[in-house]
Formats: sequence, C-alpha cells, structure tokens
Amino acid sequence: MLNKLVVCGVGLIGGSFALGLKAAGAVGEVVGLGRTPAPLHEAQRLGVIDRVAIDWADALRSADLVLLAMPVGQMAPVLAALAPHLSPATIVTDGGSTKSDVVAAARAALGGKIGQFVPGHPIAGAEKSGVAAAQSDLYVDKRVVLTPLEENSAAGVARVQSAWEACGAKVSQLAPEDHDRVFAAVSHLPHLLAFALVHDFAQRHNSDQLFGFAAGGFRDFTRIASSHPEMWRDICVANRHALLLELDAYMVELMRTRVLLAGGDADGLEAMFNTARQRRDAWLESLLPPGE
Repeated sequence: MLNKLVVCGVGLIGGSFALGLKAAGAVGEVVGLGRTPAPLHEAQRLGVIDRVAIDWADALRSADLVLLAMPVGQMAPVLAALAPHLSPATIVTDGGSTKSDVVAAARAALGGKIGQFVPGHPIAGAEKSGVAAAQSDLYVDKRVVLTPLEENSAAGVARVQSAWEACGAKVSQLAPEDHDRVFAAVSHLPHLLAFALVHDFAQRHNSDQLFGFAAGGFRDFTRIASSHPEMWRDICVANRHALLLELDAYMVELMRTRVLLAGGDADGLEAMFNTARQRRDAWLESLLPPGE
C-alpha cells in the first residue's frame, strides 16, 4: 500500500499507473505535476489524480513513490528539479522507453541519492496519448522491465515491482544497456519504420489517392505512427546508436528482399514469407495463457 504517489507527466502512462493502483486499492493519495496546468486539472477532474502539487517541495512531502512519466528528453531537468527535495524515504522510478540515457541523467542529478532511483519501462503503450486515454487496466498482463542499479536497495526495487504488479503487470529485469539494445530492435525500429512509411506517402503528389485506397493492412502496419511525436523523437535520439545498428541490419534485409523481387524469385520470396509467418505465429502462441 502506497500512502502517497506522485506522478510527473499525467498522460497515458502516468495516468494509467495511477488508475491501476487506485483500482487495486493500493494507493491513498495521488498527486500530479506537469509542465502545464490544463492537463493536470483535467486529470483531477477525471479522478486520475487527487490534487495538483504546487511545486516539488509540496509534491515530495511524505511521498512513498514518484513516477516520472514524461518524454525521456525531459528527464534531466526534472530530476535536477526534484533532487533537492528528495527525502531518504522516497523512491523514484520512471516509465521511459530508453534506459542508459535516463540512468546517466539520474546519476548526474541525484548524486549520492542515486540509490533511490529504480529505472523502469512499462511495455504497454498505445497510439493515443494524453490523460483522456488513460485506463485502469492498461498494464494487466503486460510486461514491465526494471533495470535496477547496483546502488538500489532490495526494498526499493521491491516497492517499485509491487506497485507495477498491483496494476496487473508482469515484471522482469534487464541491465540498462541490454534493455536499450533489445528495444531498439523490437520497439524503436518498428515505430521509426511506421512513421517513415506514412511520411513517405504524405509527401507524394497522389497522397490523397493513396490514403483513399488504404485499408486494413496499411492501418495495422502503421497504427503506431499515431503515437506521440515528441516522445518518439526523444526515444529515437536517445537510443540512436543502437537504433542505427538495427536500421542498418533492416536495410540489408530490404536489399536481400529487393534482389529476390527483382529476379522474380518466387521460391525465394515464399521461403522468406514462410519463415517470417512461422516465427511470428510461434511468438503469438507464446503470448497465450497456458491451456488456451
């Protein structure tokens, strides 16, 4: 049970965390902070938070847990702002999609208090953003990755893990560097490709015609291009070294595919398609609960 939770950045991720804990009866008071007042007052009106904090001194007073749920590009100044007011009893975590840069920012801002920062990443986003998109069951049966630091106490990590589990999430752990390499491949690259494809079509002279005939396949492939541009800008820049490696590997695969297509290699294309379908189907089956 958390007596007081502070959410900085009350949008989809932070708002859903607050609602999930409220639905589980696992939090007493939820206090919100943010860059602009309008979303905070909307969050209070919707019952996502209980009150809006005046400043960090007010927000952190007697706080058990702080979730930083803003784009990763904003983490450094926010961590610097909260650091002077952080008491030893408060644990800070985050919901950023990159970890090495966030950890570096936390070390620079928190100094000797770095043990109170437990980095995290909920794998449960959606293409819509903002507090109106928040939902209490967003994290049910979704994965949350924690990337604990050697300075973290077992009790601090347990506090963060139990909060996510109260929201219904399945918690696992990775090293920050391993996290960034993995998610460059399975998350950041797909988002980059979806944005790039839609941008390509949007710039063409027959853009209206293309979008006019686009149907389910295009919609499903590009769904994540409706994601928050600022957030994904920050993610791509922060993890650009790992992301460039994945983009280069994908470009090599595209060239292999082009060779097959240019040569009219029907057997080669079918073999590639079969391998991809089988591996994807196996992955989908692995996500099903046992017995289904």
